[in-house]
Amino acid sequence: MATDKQEILCWHAVFTASRAEKKVRDRLTEAGVECFLPVQTVVRQWTYRKSRVVVPVIAGMIFVRVNRQDQVKVLQTKGVILFLRLRGEKGPAMIPDKQMKEFRFLLDFSEETVEMVNEDVEEGDLIKVVKGPLKGLEGELVKFRGVTKIAVRIDMLGCALVDIPASFVEKLNK
Repeated sequence: MATDKQEILCWHAVFTASRAEKKVRDRLTEAGVECFLPVQTVVRQWTYRKSRVVVPVIAGMIFVRVNRQDQVKVLQTKGVILFLRLRGEKGPAMIPDKQMKEFRFLLDFSEETVEMVNEDVEEGDLIKVVKGPLKGLEGELVKFRGVTKIAVRIDMLGCALVDIPASFVEKLNK
């Protein structure tokens, strides 16, 4: 049984209209498209009160796992602007499954706020978390703005960073 290239499901990043990420997620789910909107709960301070708010980790972006044929369905969804593309390439940029799996794991199990940065983060040691809620996660141990963090890199988008004590990780051999 040969797999046709049209049937292969790949992760892609999709830009959405401003503040429409949750509506786009709901519309895509309703249309039968596998999608992932990375969100986290943060505390926002207003003049006289604090409130817990669920916000997207990456504003204006949602991830979809589709084959080539379903890309049209995604683009026809209200609130979707376009697929993330690399300069000089014809089709949408693909995000490796391993990177998405690690990113989702980080968001699901981190008790700390996940920070998404697209500036250059110096490469760190490859590590595996051996204690705490992120046990089993593989990533890089980096110093970012003087703080030890675990980094999960996503091609084309940057790094997802979260604070972690150095004693919770163990170095992996390359």
